[in-house]
Amino acid sequence: MAYWLLKTEPETFSYGDLERLRRDRWNGVKNFAALKHLRQMHPGDLAFIYHTGKEKAIVGVAEIVTEAYPDPAESDERFIVADVIPRYSLKRPVTLKEIKADPLFQAWELVRLSRLSVMPVPETLWNAILSLGSH
Repeated sequence: MAYWLLKTEPETFSYGDLERLRRDRWNGVKNFAALKHLRQMHPGDLAFIYHTGKEKAIVGVAEIVTEAYPDPAESDERFIVADVIPRYSLKRPVTLKEIKADPLFQAWELVRLSRLSVMPVPETLWNAILSLGSH
């Protein structure tokens, strides 16, 4: 199993929307580095859902339920999507400010490459965020 982080603008699509729908297609990824990560996802992998904009926080966990496949809304097959389902909300959001303040996270893409919308999460960082979000 691998761990990921998926960014979304909560005004457009939030973790709450995913919970309400129970399953949805993760789409809208156009950055080729992010698309590369999306291609590496497999069913059973877990992903943090990160709200961008004013929130800037990790708010929930989703599960990847399909391999990546061409986005049916795009004519260019390089643009892909994967289906996700909600697993659970964190007890409290883990903010970008908290993450940036902790030296453990300094090398992570979330801190270094702020525009990347899909990224891997090393297991040590995954566990650290789960711990922060459980308080």
